[in-house]
Amino acid sequence: MRIKRVSDRKEIEGIKSLQTANLLKNLSPREIEAQGFVTAEYSLDFLERMNEDEPAIIALEDDNVVGYALVATRKLLGEHDLLDDLFSQIDRQAYRGTRLSESNYVLVGQLCVAKEYRGRGLAGKMYELFKSELSGRFDYCLTDVQVSNPRSIRAHLRSGFQILGELSYGGSPWKIVIWDWR
Repeated sequence: MRIKRVSDRKEIEGIKSLQTANLLKNLSPREIEAQGFVTAEYSLDFLERMNEDEPAIIALEDDNVVGYALVATRKLLGEHDLLDDLFSQIDRQAYRGTRLSESNYVLVGQLCVAKEYRGRGLAGKMYELFKSELSGRFDYCLTDVQVSNPRSIRAHLRSGFQILGELSYGGSPWKIVIWDWR
């Protein structure tokens, strides 16, 4: 197993394939409850743009993408409605007395681990590299996790995030989580 940053189109295509297989709309209710899910769907073109800005962190097994953590910076504003809304929601939050709009932070645009590789600590390993690569340029790392996805919430808390607040998309509650890298 290798944990690294994306370096070619084949790896971006592997991210897209893993994302599609784990989209909420493509899973049975039983899989959703037991395994978790991802909600945002990104086009291959948008994934390429994300990776031009900041390459994602991926887990590879025999050159197959079995996990990913997408990096989203403010340079992507205006290119995807969900990310735009997440930046906007986070900018209104305060952490330790400072509005996050006045802070230098990066978002996890999405995290996913293939079903057969879950429970092996891959999320934590990908987040270790995420921090190692980006903490020198950003003070915080943030993302949101749907409340109905407790497996993902636990994975984020184990990796160093803490719950900052809540927001709502389409009537569903989400937790905003923050990882303080200062």
